[in-house]
Amino acid sequence: MTDVAALKQLIEPEVKDLGYELVRVAMTGGTSDPTLQVMAERPDTRQLGISDCETISRRLSERLDELEAQGKDPISGGYRLEVSSPGIDRPLTRLKDYADWAGHEARLSLVEPRDGRKQYSGTLEGVDGESVRLLGKDAKTYALPFSAIASAKLILTDKLIQATAPLSTEGADTIQTVEEDI
Repeated sequence: MTDVAALKQLIEPEVKDLGYELVRVAMTGGTSDPTLQVMAERPDTRQLGISDCETISRRLSERLDELEAQGKDPISGGYRLEVSSPGIDRPLTRLKDYADWAGHEARLSLVEPRDGRKQYSGTLEGVDGESVRLLGKDAKTYALPFSAIASAKLILTDKLIQATAPLSTEGADTIQTVEEDI
């Protein structure tokens, strides 16, 4: 089984060295289709373009190939590398994400039930120390320890779409064809 925490420690400096922030590292697909999923973003725009994904993918491929050549491959067997933007309804993986996206709706799942519940939905109010503040659909404010959150993501709303609109839509209405010499 792949140690995802160790992979994150390996990948994060490479991504930061390129000027990006790491959002998430995950192994998906199980044994039938193992995929190393790396989500990153530009710190200034919170977005990631195709060329950014390509840059990160090349760097990580080189680093992982180098480790494999040294007999220190962190992932046993074959796998795919997938580099992507976190997208609009992004996962919330870092404490700072909850502060950055305050005012937006989110869905959180806890590791263990708290007051008989594992699922919480509502509007993020930010953070208070190591706790995430959430105004629930029931109009109650919850302070949930960050360490107790198993997974969380933003919920797609008109407000979120407006907040994540591209900085520039130049070229969005044209299709470019690129021919490669073979």
